[in-house]
Amino acid sequence: MLPALEAAELPADAIEVGRIADAWGIKGWFKVLPHSAQPEALFSSKRWFLQAPGASANAAFRLAIREAKEHSDCIVASSEDVPDRNAAEALRGARVFVPRSSFPTAGDDEYYWVDLIGLSVVNREGVTLGTVRELLATGPQTTLVLTAEEDGKTVERMVPFVSVFVDKVDLAGRLITVDWQPEF
Repeated sequence: MLPALEAAELPADAIEVGRIADAWGIKGWFKVLPHSAQPEALFSSKRWFLQAPGASANAAFRLAIREAKEHSDCIVASSEDVPDRNAAEALRGARVFVPRSSFPTAGDDEYYWVDLIGLSVVNREGVTLGTVRELLATGPQTTLVLTAEEDGKTVERMVPFVSVFVDKVDLAGRLITVDWQPEF
């Protein structure tokens, strides 16, 4: 059971960015396991939305964040609404959401993965290769995982998300143009 937090609906642009793992210390701090290796959204947003494990899709609680910082392989955070260790322990397992509008602005030729998921991918010849289902961090590069329906079957393709193969990302047009062939 979450401590006495203000009930709120998830914003329309809410993105899940992590999960609360446990309490940290005795003063109400808590550990957050971010879903990203670069969790800037957790640092830039001063209000998080929490969803208890098993809660309905829109049932959430607003949490005003006082401070969030990196600690080892996780993030630790504190809130005026979480006064002690017992309250922090009650947050264990809660999913953390922040509004997409509170993400820091991406630099030139930088994209948030969440913005790429669902985009159509075509090659230079205009052949549709699929829709971005997910992205994989494969060490030196990120890879787009595409799915497409071809001849009644679901086909999966992987395209390295590097400038040598990616010609253009049009977020507004929901389209990525690549130098890639369907048979690759």
